[in-house]
Amino acid sequence: MLFFSSDVVKLDLKNPFPVSEFYFLNGESSTPYTEYEYRRDEVEQAYHKSCLGGKISPSLLNLQHLSYLDLSLNNFNGYTVPRFLGSLESLTYLNLSFSMFAEIIPTHLGNLSRLQYLDLNSFSSSIDLYYSSPTLEVESLQWLAGFPSLKYLNLGNINLQKVLNWVDAVNMLPSLVELHLVNCGLVSLPQSISSINFTLLSVLDLSSNSFNSFIPHWLSNVSGLSTINLDSSSLRGAIPIGLGHLTSLRILDIAGNHFTGKIPSSFANLCNLQTLYLRSNNISGEITEFVNGLSQCSNSSMEYLDLSKNRFLGGKLPYSLGGLKNLKTIEFQGCSFWGSIPDSIGNMSSLQTFDLSNNKMNGTIPESIGKLSMLVSLSLARNSWEGVLIETHFQNLTRLKSLSLSTKFSAKWTLVLDVKHDWVPPFMLTEIKLEKMQISPNFPAWLKTQNELKYLWLNNVGISDTIPHDLWKFCPNVTSWSLSGNKLRGQVPYFQFHPLAYYIDLSSNHLEGPLPLFPGNLSDISLYNNMFSGPIPENIVELLPKLSWLDLSSNTIIGRIPYSIGKLKELTCLILRNNSLSGKLPPHCKDLQQLWLLDLSENNISGNVPSSMRHLGSLGVLSLGQNRLEGELPSFFRNYGNLQTLDLGGNKFSGKLPTWIGESLPYILRLSLRSNLFYGNIPQQLCLLSGFRILDLAHNEFSGAIPQCLGSFSNDKNSEIPYGEQMMLVSKGREYLYDDPILYLVHSIDLSGNNLSGEIPDNITSISKLVSLNLSMNHLSGRIPKKIGNLHMLESLDLSMNELSGPIPKSLSSLNFLSRLNLSFNNLFGKIPNGNQLQTLHDSSIYESNALLCGPPLSTKCSEDEIRPRVKPNGGNRVANKNGNGIESISFYISMAAGFIVGFWGVCGTLIIKTSWRQAYFRSFDKLKDKIVVLVMIKIVHLQRKFKSERS
Repeated sequence: MLFFSSDVVKLDLKNPFPVSEFYFLNGESSTPYTEYEYRRDEVEQAYHKSCLGGKISPSLLNLQHLSYLDLSLNNFNGYTVPRFLGSLESLTYLNLSFSMFAEIIPTHLGNLSRLQYLDLNSFSSSIDLYYSSPTLEVESLQWLAGFPSLKYLNLGNINLQKVLNWVDAVNMLPSLVELHLVNCGLVSLPQSISSINFTLLSVLDLSSNSFNSFIPHWLSNVSGLSTINLDSSSLRGAIPIGLGHLTSLRILDIAGNHFTGKIPSSFANLCNLQTLYLRSNNISGEITEFVNGLSQCSNSSMEYLDLSKNRFLGGKLPYSLGGLKNLKTIEFQGCSFWGSIPDSIGNMSSLQTFDLSNNKMNGTIPESIGKLSMLVSLSLARNSWEGVLIETHFQNLTRLKSLSLSTKFSAKWTLVLDVKHDWVPPFMLTEIKLEKMQISPNFPAWLKTQNELKYLWLNNVGISDTIPHDLWKFCPNVTSWSLSGNKLRGQVPYFQFHPLAYYIDLSSNHLEGPLPLFPGNLSDISLYNNMFSGPIPENIVELLPKLSWLDLSSNTIIGRIPYSIGKLKELTCLILRNNSLSGKLPPHCKDLQQLWLLDLSENNISGNVPSSMRHLGSLGVLSLGQNRLEGELPSFFRNYGNLQTLDLGGNKFSGKLPTWIGESLPYILRLSLRSNLFYGNIPQQLCLLSGFRILDLAHNEFSGAIPQCLGSFSNDKNSEIPYGEQMMLVSKGREYLYDDPILYLVHSIDLSGNNLSGEIPDNITSISKLVSLNLSMNHLSGRIPKKIGNLHMLESLDLSMNELSGPIPKSLSSLNFLSRLNLSFNNLFGKIPNGNQLQTLHDSSIYESNALLCGPPLSTKCSEDEIRPRVKPNGGNRVANKNGNGIESISFYISMAAGFIVGFWGVCGTLIIKTSWRQAYFRSFDKLKDKIVVLVMIKIVHLQRKFKSERS
């Protein structure tokens, strides 16, 4: 219980707990996840101990002279804002922000006519990250009219969705200097105001709303504005030129919207501008005019310039960029800048952060970058750099803590780090990330000087060496190790990891020996694509109790999967693909409640799927392909409600395909059951899975017709492929191993090698993103769908070894990406279409064993008669088509019959009826026969005489 004198004028009960302690909780620092977990409870407990709580006592009314009341950063646990606060008539300052109040704000606050400062912000992204913040609401803002002297108003994160004409209410505050309406659910932003009363407004923050409109032009008339924040407010259109006339503007944040067009030329006049955030828009053009203008200011104030993630914004970096000598931060990542970094970069003596990652830079990095003595973070990753980096590039970077360099392509190194073996860098890094560039065939000795490193990533940098045995001694603080994509050889030395180390990636090297699963707090381990051998330790749960990610694929690991692996309660991803594991699946999986990705394919695992796998309800990817598993599909698979990928191909599973695949697995996108022993019809329920991208049922014993609803697969669904997912698919006649992100783009149907019959469904041509279609080796009949050309993305089409008939649709020639086609061993007839992509497919085997096909690339030439097929019984009506050609066909057959009657019966009929004609006809043949016999005999006698005379 607190007691105060009635003469109190100021009551400051703000929680003294330093909010900066929460920064690592919401990602504002680089604190690793394990350290975050380690400290979270401690910080939260300290915060709660310092909080005031409970219900506010009306005894505050006894403080008649109270003018200042601050209860911010406390926890009043969902109590309402007391109505009696509106009776503290002397208040000029009221701060209830971040204090967990709830429900509707009382309009009685409008009685505080002397109020100059009102902060009711109900949310803190730091404090409330792990606490459900109560909701504050306002149904009307008319009570704001009671504040004629109000200078500061903050209603951030209060629900104002029910408020109409909020601008009119704010316009009644003539003394207003700062207005904060962040994340209030506002949807209306009036494009016009009859008259502006808040002419003193200096700070306007309307960020994180949903206006879905343009920036109103009246905003450019509030000439005193120094800060405008419209970040993430669903604004669109061009950036108004008028904003460039606000010469008092110091901070402009319009990031995270949908703005298009160029940066207005008027922005070059904003000499007082200190911060400009335009990131995550669709701005285009170049920045030369804008930067040239700012560099000509007598004293440009620009300190923070963020143009990131505007992929249409590019051009060369202007030389005048070096004239902005007060710039501290340049954020240009994710744009389309190209060329070299200008030499003038060395003049930016205040620069602390320079991020040019993920652009199209294809030139050199100047040596002058080494003059940036204040630089703390340098990120030039994912570009197409050329040239050689030497010691001069780093000579004065004494404050550098984070260095990120890489090129986009690993096929050829275009960027080389060439420093002396005994080079001692001037910096002491905490983070280094070098990728897809050449640094040295030997392990860099200068790393031993970097004993403050926490992140060490040297991926695909050409190291052909063993890992130094004492590396961990020189880098004792590293919590994240990545040395993948090199040619590291030998065995991995024993590492004494930092207690908070959580990540190690040694994948795609030539490392060998037993698995380096060292004890510790490691949560992520990637050792795939090496030559590690031996078994997985049976006590893995004791060695690595916090293991979350384990990828040991593509090694030569033997033995069984240890049963204890089923006790790793934090395991989310287990990839053991392409090893020599044998035995049965672990019988105990009850503790794997977090498991999302399980890939055990390409091993020698046998037996049935154990019933304990019914507990894996979080699975999103299950890949057990290319093993020796058997039995029917377990019914508990239907409980995998989050499943996106199911790959059981290349086993001995049998039985009918259950209907629950379509009924109970609504998110499945990729299904492979190829090369098993399934039989029966393909269930219609599969068509409920409208988001299908890959359907592979090849080489089973499925029969019946292809479901007519197959075209419903064209309804695409958004999904994300988990990092590490792989899938073996047959495309263009070969097996390919697809992984992320390519797997995300593959749309394929393979029903080959079954006993399917009937016609190909016409609506299959509506699957517009289909890349590969294989229906070969079945008993399909009828015609190739006429609109096959609608599959514009198709690269591979195989309809061979069926009983298809009719002509090849002309639309087939419109498939511009088609690189493999097989229509052999069918009953197709007519002329082979030509043009476009088909002209590149000259292989005659594509059309082999279709006797009535003609035209290139076959040697059979087409004539008008050859193009028309022989009429088969019960098939004559198929020649007619929907364009009226049937009438021409009927006329053809009538004329043919008439010709037969006239030609045959006109001659033969006459001979049968007229005796004298018949006798004369056959006598003429007798005479002709006698003449031929006499001529032949005379010729023979003549030749015999000639032969005898020559011999004599």
